[in-house]
Amino acid sequence: MTKIAVIIGSTREGRMTDKLANWATKAVEQKADVEVLDLRDYPMPYFDEPISPRYNPERKAVPEVQKWLDKVAEFDAYVIVTPEYNRAPTAVLKNALDVLAYEMDHKPVALVAHGSTGGAQAVASLRIALPGVGAVALPQALFFTDQVASAIDEDGVLQAELQDNPYGPQVNLGNQVDTLVAFAEALKTVRG
Repeated sequence: MTKIAVIIGSTREGRMTDKLANWATKAVEQKADVEVLDLRDYPMPYFDEPISPRYNPERKAVPEVQKWLDKVAEFDAYVIVTPEYNRAPTAVLKNALDVLAYEMDHKPVALVAHGSTGGAQAVASLRIALPGVGAVALPQALFFTDQVASAIDEDGVLQAELQDNPYGPQVNLGNQVDTLVAFAEALKTVRG
């Protein structure tokens, strides 16, 4: 079965991103094995290695970074859930990507964002960064424009009014999960 990680891209106190990640996790678990990777559980120093990880065959990552690298490598695909801060994803999420070498090579990534414009600019920034670590961003993304605090409860359940909307975010999320699983299966052949 396909293994998918849902990455919570914020560590801020009082964040809403974990609610959105819980909702996404519920959708993924219907189609694949899923594990939530909360960046709070992977505190790492900011990237300061003298050579890009992809071009350093003698790299010796510090233990905190190695823990992250080992965990990320376990999965076939990813859902990155991010807020948008100042028209970009969080610095902690960008750093978690910057330390990667080949762990996401030829693996698909679904992008789920929230913010005043649904996180559109955070997604645009991630679409630029992800190919640098060999990842394949899905063509579509989920831009959550409703207030996460009131739209999703602590257990990751979307409010009934949004669930009943035939054009609501759950339709987009369902399509995105289906595409992610299909890409993950297809890209396994590329990885050999």
